[in-house]
Amino acid sequence: MRNKLHKWSLKLERYRRVRLPRRIRKVKKASRHPFAVPVITVSVLLFITIIGLLTVHIASNKHAVVRTRPYIVIISHDGAIQVVPSIEPTVGALIKKLHITLNQGDVVEPSLTARINEDKFRINIYRALPVEIVEGSQRTYTFSAAKTPRSIAAQAGLNLYPEDLATSSESDNVLANGAIGQVVNVTPSVPVNIILYGTPIVTRSHSATLAQMLVEKHIVLQKGDTVQPSLDSPITPGEDVYILHAGTSITTATKPIPEPVQYIDDPTLSSGTSAIRQVGSPGELLITFELDKATGQEVQLQSVQVQAPVTEIVARGTAPITGTLGTWLETLRDCESGGNYADDTGNGYYGAYQFSLGTWERLGNSGLPSDAAPGTQDAAIIKNTDASSGGLASQNPGCYEKTGISAFPPGS
Repeated sequence: MRNKLHKWSLKLERYRRVRLPRRIRKVKKASRHPFAVPVITVSVLLFITIIGLLTVHIASNKHAVVRTRPYIVIISHDGAIQVVPSIEPTVGALIKKLHITLNQGDVVEPSLTARINEDKFRINIYRALPVEIVEGSQRTYTFSAAKTPRSIAAQAGLNLYPEDLATSSESDNVLANGAIGQVVNVTPSVPVNIILYGTPIVTRSHSATLAQMLVEKHIVLQKGDTVQPSLDSPITPGEDVYILHAGTSITTATKPIPEPVQYIDDPTLSSGTSAIRQVGSPGELLITFELDKATGQEVQLQSVQVQAPVTEIVARGTAPITGTLGTWLETLRDCESGGNYADDTGNGYYGAYQFSLGTWERLGNSGLPSDAAPGTQDAAIIKNTDASSGGLASQNPGCYEKTGISAFPPGS
């Protein structure tokens, strides 16, 4: 036994004194190779990238919900109604699954990214029809299923200014496909340069005279103001209009004009879904101030509409959704709190539906949500959801995505 230990001891000593220094020298020599550092660096970065991608993939699928029970979907297209069961998550995925071809100018409502989250979910596919777009002497022919003249023009690639006018009418011209087409008439606005108290404003107008344009732009002449050219002068493209206020120190500021939103109820869309039929845009005001020499304060002189806002038009579905309110509430509270009406974990959210105190009190309640009766909490979540334009999609997006329930309570 002693002989064996002695041999192993000699081998270990030889490795420490001879073979180990040789290996160290080989590693040092390899590290001095011109390609050593790049190769090691790339290898390390590749390893880190692989680990990162695996982490993201695991995290993104951690809360994914795989739906096995199909929803019944009602699809209106090509003059027919198709009723299909589907477990596809979105409108676009189902249309692709059914091999429904979308052509240029076709419109799908709700959008291709909208979630299919209830039975009797409705999808409408509007096929593009021939349209003639007239802008002055220029005529453009296209196909479109958009619902407003401005949207049709935008779909055809025309860049309309907010002040441009777009109207539609029926045409008696038979186009290539033998259908009666629609005519969209575009009346361009005229560019005008207003120099207001020394501040240049680039705007556009449909007015015939300078006086009409001042009314259109909400410009009210103050005492002591002078205007060049005269108020009865016709508006010409690119014209410079000077509005002066002698002997006054002027400052300016800009302010956005919120885009108006017009809602249209559509019984062919499921309740809780919506579709944008015309994209809106905000306008802009230029506000001018003069310095009151007596008080040193700024006094507003003008509030000029430099750019007009464009109304956003939204279709809201009104077709009744299926399912019971009790099932909807149960699914939501199971997701939010495991169904615990008394839930109070100290995270600032309380009760079965995880209300914050601010939201709870805004709904007209007092005390802690977790201390309220179940019926009170149920009524509060229904009220809060119905008060939101997006329903659960904006108020409880996490559970809306995970459970696939409708955005609004059934029957509310």
